[in-house]
Amino acid sequence: MAQSFRLPEGGVIDRSKSLRFSFDGRSYEGHPGDTLASALLANGVHLVGRSFKYHRPRGIFSAGAEEPNALVQLGEDPRTDPNQRATQVELFDGLTAMPQHCWPSLEFDLNETASLASRFLPSGFYYKTFMWPNWKLFEGPIRHAAGLGRAPRLPDPDRYDKTYAHCDLLVVGGGPAGLAAALAAGRRGARVLLVEQDSTLGGHLLSSPDSEIDGQPAAEWVEAARAELESLPEVRVLTRSTCFAYYDHNFLGVLEKVTDHYAPYSRPQHLPRQRMWKVRAAQVVLASGAIERPPVFRDNDRPGIMLASAASAYLRRWGVKPGGRALVLTNNDSGYRAALDLKNAGVDLAAVIDLRLAAEGPLSAQARDEGIPIRSGHAVTGTQGHLRLRKAFVAPMDGEGRRVFGGGEPIECDLLAVSGGWNPTVHLFCQSKGSLEWDEQLACFRPARSMQRNQAVVGGANGTFALGEALREAHAAGLQAAEAAGFAGSGSERQAPRAGGEGDFLPLREIYLVPSIQPVGQGGKHFVDQQHDVAASDLLLALREGYRSIEHVKRYTTTGMATDQGKTSNVNAIGIVAEHLGKPVPEVGVTTFRPPYTAVTFGAFAGRDVDGLLDPERTTPMHGWHQAQGAAFEDVGQWKRAWYYPRPGEDMHTAVAREVKATRDSLGILDATTLGKIEVRGPDAARFLDLVYTNMFSTLKVGRCRYGLMLKEDGMVFDDGVTSRLAEDRFLMTTTTGGAANVLDWLEEWLQTEWPEMKVYLTSVTEQWATMTISGPKAKALLGEVSDLKLDSETFPHMSFAEGRVAGVKARVFRISFTGEMSFEINVPARYGLAVWETLIRAGAKYAITPYGTEAMHVLRAEKGFIIVGQETDGSVTPLDLGMNWIVSKKKPDFLGRRSLFRPDMQKPDRKQLVGIETEDGREVLPEGAQLVESNGAARPPVPMVGHVTSSYWSPNCGKAIALALVKGGQARMGQRLYAPLADRTVACTITEPVFFDKAGERLHG
Repeated sequence: MAQSFRLPEGGVIDRSKSLRFSFDGRSYEGHPGDTLASALLANGVHLVGRSFKYHRPRGIFSAGAEEPNALVQLGEDPRTDPNQRATQVELFDGLTAMPQHCWPSLEFDLNETASLASRFLPSGFYYKTFMWPNWKLFEGPIRHAAGLGRAPRLPDPDRYDKTYAHCDLLVVGGGPAGLAAALAAGRRGARVLLVEQDSTLGGHLLSSPDSEIDGQPAAEWVEAARAELESLPEVRVLTRSTCFAYYDHNFLGVLEKVTDHYAPYSRPQHLPRQRMWKVRAAQVVLASGAIERPPVFRDNDRPGIMLASAASAYLRRWGVKPGGRALVLTNNDSGYRAALDLKNAGVDLAAVIDLRLAAEGPLSAQARDEGIPIRSGHAVTGTQGHLRLRKAFVAPMDGEGRRVFGGGEPIECDLLAVSGGWNPTVHLFCQSKGSLEWDEQLACFRPARSMQRNQAVVGGANGTFALGEALREAHAAGLQAAEAAGFAGSGSERQAPRAGGEGDFLPLREIYLVPSIQPVGQGGKHFVDQQHDVAASDLLLALREGYRSIEHVKRYTTTGMATDQGKTSNVNAIGIVAEHLGKPVPEVGVTTFRPPYTAVTFGAFAGRDVDGLLDPERTTPMHGWHQAQGAAFEDVGQWKRAWYYPRPGEDMHTAVAREVKATRDSLGILDATTLGKIEVRGPDAARFLDLVYTNMFSTLKVGRCRYGLMLKEDGMVFDDGVTSRLAEDRFLMTTTTGGAANVLDWLEEWLQTEWPEMKVYLTSVTEQWATMTISGPKAKALLGEVSDLKLDSETFPHMSFAEGRVAGVKARVFRISFTGEMSFEINVPARYGLAVWETLIRAGAKYAITPYGTEAMHVLRAEKGFIIVGQETDGSVTPLDLGMNWIVSKKKPDFLGRRSLFRPDMQKPDRKQLVGIETEDGREVLPEGAQLVESNGAARPPVPMVGHVTSSYWSPNCGKAIALALVKGGQARMGQRLYAPLADRTVACTITEPVFFDKAGERLHG
């Protein structure tokens, strides 16, 4: 059985209950309140993983979100989570965890041979080393050796939620400063949301039980504060919740882990696993604390080396001895706190190694009084040990801290607690575009100027490390936030909490790179970013190669780019670069912090918008009928559209050819319900349409229809459709199926932002109407049998509409055509769609009525050279390119895109223009997207491309393959030969007019 390192008493854990868990296939025991990290340390487990590049043994380095090393794989498929920090994983009964990035085992990793060759694997080695003879030879093994955890292969069975919140004050951080700010505002009646990433409130007080606030132990004060906050009606406290992103206008993202601390089989079914909060706050107080910074020395990554604050936390919060014989390396008074904690817990303390030349403060004096050896002006120059720290080497330094004397005295230890100062946690502040300033005394970046209104940073996050001062600062910020939200105070208001027993901290001695016997880059690694294996030698290499911007150095070396976002490495990297450039740290600058602060699951971003809820699936009233007929469907936007209707023994091509031929020969029927329909109403409706279309609509008579093109501001085709004038102040606009939402959004944008004076009102009515189009020589005969409309050409001409009854249902019938045949588009209220459709099918049986799908529709329109926006256009095509000069009004002074359309570049004759393409053998159907060239393949590549095929079909009515294409200067190249180079052959083809069938348009009029 593994040796226990659990202290006999103490810690904020429930010792009355035991929890079984496993790591790396071995079973262990912990208690409620443990994290996976504390439970592993309690069982004597220090080796937890391997490093990213060199596969060096790595252990637990911290006790929170800043952990760079202890990344584990939790659970099993489908509930497996990679790259989880053991320091933040709450222990539950049955938890299973595995180490990552090691093979064949954690103790014996064959890829550790990369560490032996580390001299040849510096930053950027893969760009330089494996280019010859071919990168592909090395890519597989390198990718296999790299990477972190393993993504689940099965669908995620858990549920995630998203919610929104508005508050007067959002407080980020549930430590003493955050509690003080929330209490001050909440007592005044402000609506407060307090967010804390830990499972409980208290922050660093959880590992500082000896502190006093308002005359009571810190733990009691925290519990009283929590109880009071929960009793205030306008205050909400979210624990296990991380504020991961801070955007403009005080909009913040919060991830709440609702049931992650339960075993998967025992999670409450009514609760989601995680919940995404999108918070809009009137005021924000950032009380996110500070992160201890490690000193950088040779071989500083061995298991058993951890932050001094983490060593104290494991002792005092979780009752765990992180080692048996300890050494402390520090440059500030924080290291002495850890030394005293270790000594009081019964750990054999070898010495405190203080980088400062002299340390004569209250904590160092207390340490001396308790018999702890102190070596001032000394440094740890290196370490020994493989799977666990065994020895550290200590030597005196010169007064400037640039070199050491002697070979270094070996000191046996299995724990090295290190402290190099503190960095305010400014990630969220920087995400909100706040700027930082360098504090010389504290040697850290602090918040300077905020870009967000109504924002305050307090406590450790502001560089205010003294507890009493942090409480006063946070209390004042809470009162100010409440007052700004309209909650005035009273004379009987409580004062700020008071902290007792504070001592003054002596200034630290900032040495970014602790000197060692050998030069940097020889005989060991000074790791700066432990998660990405970035050493000081990599930073110096980047400087030698000419990089000067800290952002460039960051990207070349990847320091600060791992999943920990450089929480323990960034400032050290900046300091090392500054020292070697001979510049002050603030002149070198800072790197950019981007969301998320810590990793967020994809499931939380998706919420319930997955599978069938990912995107609404829209169907027409006739959808069931199409299914019953065996139709194949395609997705067009959010709509399910009938693609084709195969009969027994037919493949797609045979079915489409039959549908196309039947429509031309007799009668076809299409479900066109999905076309976008927008009502445009108001006294300025006609003037508005004149501005959004290229052609004139104010001259359109009531009862008539007109085809129109819309352009973006750049003059490129955006959408098309037929618009009908229902009344003097009322139009019905149709759009493409996939473009309806974008068109409505586009029109609303212009009305609301550019032309707000116009009295125009837009209403989407797509879902209110069922639409069916009958086309072919027998269309008029069928409609005459089932309607009361007069269908003669004088009464009901092409491009007009009439109202009447079809199959006994009130209907709007439009005489428009997308097939080139005599066509009628019948619109009835959606609830009658299926009934009218079935009536037309029954009545049309004598004419061999044939339902046709979108593929047949495409063939029919291509035979006539009609375009489809999004197929013949791609955002770079103008009406002039399409040969549609006729639709661009010469009378209108202006319309959207006009200025761009008439720029000289848009008039060039060598622009890609719409043409027809016929293959020389007449039977080869070119693939859509095929490139067109002028050479038959004899020319050496690269061969200039002169165009590409936009649409290509077999036309049963033409008896040959037809295609539409965009070709440079195509309208002046009729009859010329081009070539389409395919994968296994080159196909010769000829440029033709884009109309292939019924070129005179006689069939349109019957």
